[in-house]
Amino acid sequence: MAESHPIQPLELWAGVECTVNRVREQYFNQLERNGHLTRLDDLDRFAELGIRALRYPILWEQIAPNGLDQADWTWADERLGRLQELGIRPIVGLVHHGSGPSHTSLVDPAFPEQLAQFAKAVAERYPWVDAYTPVNEPLTTARFSGMYGHWYPHGRDDQTFIRALLTQCRAVVLSMQAIRQINPQAQLVQTEDLGKTFSTPTLAYQANLENERRWLSFDLLCGRIDKHHPLRRYLLPSGISEAELDWFGQHPCPPDILGINHYLTSERFLDERLENYPAHTHGTNGQHSYADVEAVRVSAEGTVGPQVLLREAWDRYHLPLAITEVHLNCTREEQLRWLKEVWDAAQSLHQEGVAMRAVTVWALLGSYDWISLVTRSDGHYEPGVFDLRSNQPRATALARMMRELAAKGDYDHPVLAQPGWWRRPERLLYPPVSYPRTAVPPLRQAQKQGQDQRVQPLLITGATGTLGKAFARMCEVRGISYQLLSRHQMDIADPDSVKAVLSELNPWAIVNTAGYVRVDDAEREPERCLRENTEGPAVLAAACAQQGVELLTFSSDLVFDGNQPVPYIPYVESHAVSPLGVYGRSKAEAEARVLKALPSALVVRTSAFFGPWDEHNFVTVALRTLAAGQPFVAAQDVLISPTYVPDLVQTSLDLLLDGEYGLWHLSNTGAVSWADLAREVANYAGFDASYIRACASDELSLIAPRPRYSVLSSERGLLLPSLDNALSRYFNECQVSGAAPKKVLVS
Repeated sequence: MAESHPIQPLELWAGVECTVNRVREQYFNQLERNGHLTRLDDLDRFAELGIRALRYPILWEQIAPNGLDQADWTWADERLGRLQELGIRPIVGLVHHGSGPSHTSLVDPAFPEQLAQFAKAVAERYPWVDAYTPVNEPLTTARFSGMYGHWYPHGRDDQTFIRALLTQCRAVVLSMQAIRQINPQAQLVQTEDLGKTFSTPTLAYQANLENERRWLSFDLLCGRIDKHHPLRRYLLPSGISEAELDWFGQHPCPPDILGINHYLTSERFLDERLENYPAHTHGTNGQHSYADVEAVRVSAEGTVGPQVLLREAWDRYHLPLAITEVHLNCTREEQLRWLKEVWDAAQSLHQEGVAMRAVTVWALLGSYDWISLVTRSDGHYEPGVFDLRSNQPRATALARMMRELAAKGDYDHPVLAQPGWWRRPERLLYPPVSYPRTAVPPLRQAQKQGQDQRVQPLLITGATGTLGKAFARMCEVRGISYQLLSRHQMDIADPDSVKAVLSELNPWAIVNTAGYVRVDDAEREPERCLRENTEGPAVLAAACAQQGVELLTFSSDLVFDGNQPVPYIPYVESHAVSPLGVYGRSKAEAEARVLKALPSALVVRTSAFFGPWDEHNFVTVALRTLAAGQPFVAAQDVLISPTYVPDLVQTSLDLLLDGEYGLWHLSNTGAVSWADLAREVANYAGFDASYIRACASDELSLIAPRPRYSVLSSERGLLLPSLDNALSRYFNECQVSGAAPKKVLVS
């Protein structure tokens, strides 16, 4: 009887977003922007994730921009040497969405031979490296550079696209030939974005072309473009000779591993009914004009998903597969859900006998400006496994998930019981369309079980308050199961009430937004203020410590007195508290008691928040007053850092999921007086700012003492955008929701 061998477990790989793309004469270098060029200790952080391999850039443009004779190997020597010490297998990339140094391009006939020379030099210097991706995603790069005109050489036709594709694929073949002269065992891990296109019946011919074209890079490398290939007649009229196509058949270089990069935007839908879609989605193929949109935003049934697409690749090539990029630019729980769905799909295929080798968590350090396809530098940052908006890369919830996947092959968290946004009805932006397609595999078993069992909720206190309602609203949007409780449903200062509710609801975490908020009344009702603001959070912390529940609670800038030794230096988390009034004292005492009872608690200090969903915040009141044609009075001598409630809630939830603890300051960056904030609001809204009457704070007859300066910053991370950015989005949200006063005219 033959001896059976257990299936090798799926490996966990990772990658650093390392694009160096050219737009006209400008190069966009992700490694410069994410700081990895100067942080060797990033590799130690990566090793702690438990990864087996790392897609790693030794890029032509970076190492030898002026030719091999002037190559500088210092950076590569240090990094690859450290990876070797850490026991992480590098999968070395040589060109990543690039077009080579400035003296060449993707349509330069010399590009393949020149890249091969660089590849040989790399192999000679690092003969122990046994896995390469000479060119990342040649088909995608050819589309962006030769068909859509986004990147150099900015072609916008089939001829440039095909030339760029063949140039890159020939470069892969020649590079692997050169590498294998040094290391015959070196493997080719060839990556490509594997999508699929669907359409209306009218555009079926275009969808068929797209769905054949998506395989071109793999078909070329495998030597499949023979006289019977369905796209040969498409390729030849573009100026490509038969000899060029036949060269690939004569020099086949099938990948040792097909690296499949799959994104939610990779599945497309084509529709000639232009009236259903915004103008920026419109295009033409010369025969029909049509909209090209993300299928997930229009498909009544949802996307086909990674499992179906991986199965198609396996059935076509029967070559080992790895998912070489998994990344989602979204909130933290959605990032967790996407990685889990892709991991489960790969595991399922692996167990069925498909040669699945690994899943690669991409963009360990996040990425910059992919929202504009890296065509400009706007500073738009997407966090990944690490968030770079701190002094050092900060591990997010994805890091904990990766460690679990590496160690146990699985991961669970209460937020995974709900499907991702791409599986929920709110994904649809356009009139839903049904179209023939491959069946979608059922949701993973854990989700099915979650429907039959009670899902652990997030418990939110403060049902009648601005912040509590905002958390509930955001949990709805983010698909996080929650329970929003009023003080009548749970008295947070009563241990018995808290214990009973926790036993009944079994939450995984509590977000405490309850409390006494009337700063001036607190001077008359100190006992009530201290009960709600100090006793309540302390009771919650003790209960959470006893039952293993996470806690997020909020504090205030009023814990400070405003007397900074150096004027106008924002307060950070380590500054000593010195409250002036009862309200500030209640918050300062709460911080100390909460963190003593539950050191893992997350305590967020914030300031002067405003938002589009309540009628009582400073910004909304100012607008309402100005809309009525009345003057608005505000203090000129008090400086604060206003905080946009949606930003505060979104970021607080992310930090909670990340397992962050201790004190965090969260406010939109920027210091402003109350009067100047009112002027900015007036200007945004199109009102006459002369209606703003600035005064000294002493003239306002306030009862509670307040600091003249309470601007917040953070030594742990600047996670919220600027105040100007927040005000712009506030007005946009008010316009959309109809909450803005009638006279508001948004520029």
